[in-house]
Amino acid sequence: MKILILQNQGFLNSQGGTEKMASFYANSFSKLGHEVVIATNDPKDGKPIFSLDQKVRLVNLFHEGMDTIELEQPYTYKGRNPFRWIYFKAKKKGQKWRNASLMRKRGLKNRDEVFLHNLQSRSKVWKPFFEQEKPDIILSMSIATLLEITYSDAVAFPIINTVHGRPDYDYTDILWYRSEQEMKLLKESYSKLDAVQVFFDNYKAFLPDNFKGLARAIPNPIPQMDDLEIVDHLKTKERYRIVHIGSLINAGKQQELAIQAFSELAEQFPNWDLWLWGEGVDKAYLEERIASLKLKDRVFLAGFTDKPMEKLQEADIFVFPSKYEGFGLALGEAMTVGLPAIGLKDCSGVNELIQHEKSGFLAADGQEFKAYLGMLMGDRQLRDRLGKEAHEQMKAYKDSLVIAQWEDFMDMVVKDHQKT
Repeated sequence: MKILILQNQGFLNSQGGTEKMASFYANSFSKLGHEVVIATNDPKDGKPIFSLDQKVRLVNLFHEGMDTIELEQPYTYKGRNPFRWIYFKAKKKGQKWRNASLMRKRGLKNRDEVFLHNLQSRSKVWKPFFEQEKPDIILSMSIATLLEITYSDAVAFPIINTVHGRPDYDYTDILWYRSEQEMKLLKESYSKLDAVQVFFDNYKAFLPDNFKGLARAIPNPIPQMDDLEIVDHLKTKERYRIVHIGSLINAGKQQELAIQAFSELAEQFPNWDLWLWGEGVDKAYLEERIASLKLKDRVFLAGFTDKPMEKLQEADIFVFPSKYEGFGLALGEAMTVGLPAIGLKDCSGVNELIQHEKSGFLAADGQEFKAYLGMLMGDRQLRDRLGKEAHEQMKAYKDSLVIAQWEDFMDMVVKDHQKT
């Protein structure tokens, strides 16, 4: 089978979850004997961060003649430092002025028109590419990719879209601003799909009503840890670690909630520290919050790590206070090494992986989050019991089991497409 894996932008130079999964799928399918091509349409030069099997071919369809307009993305500073506030306020005004000037020069009135202009330009490269490659199946790695490949023309080859969050996050403005035009176009793209892969069965209820294809729940794979290598919670240590791994984007990942909870417990548990691994736009803001709580020697923004499993094995508790998630791969990785985890009960994905009071805790709010954190910090037997159960639960996400589900699903979609 010839498989095209598409990610319109972001695959090059990025270590995000989507890029990680695209590389995993490509390598796994290639090793099973399939011909695999990863295609992107990215204006950046670069290379994949995650290694690819030597048989996997990577193609970037973007060319300098493509007429696209890149607007600057203003950042709203949320901290209390007056000098930084003035700096970011001035910077934001400059970005808005440059964006407005660029749109005037191109005869465009607003961001909606820029969005449509770029979509029309970028979508033109895909149909000739498909006709040249003649794939058996196409895997779209995002709704933005799906929109781009289906905007100009119907695609003659079967398409499966991989949904990395709850489906309605992709075509509504629940999480962030989207114009009526953008939401309409995103929702319409579902009508051109043969199939959708979601992470959990209950996500199917959030697919748009115009989707008429096949839907299958297939989770992300989670790296497996040997039973003898998981965290030993009964071992006495001089210092204990609470760990979080994720992008420093407080609106979604809510690291501030974990920092606040820890600050209220720090005096009671003087031999515990909080380590936050990751980079992001809110790093400076979180640094200020840590300093204001006088926790600079107890809470650490440790930056990016390319060895997350090692960092997790050094930990004792995993905190994951996200407001929303699709799957929560970092959470799954923490659980497989035997860490008890705390998340929020209303967070999609998190409330699927953590079984409350069996493999961790699901908190209703910040106060419950703090209470559960304190319980775990003070009880190594509880950490041991929940951590071992978390490790056992993650065995259902072994990569070979996940790929077997994918093979079966792709065969089904190809056969169904051939009937029509």
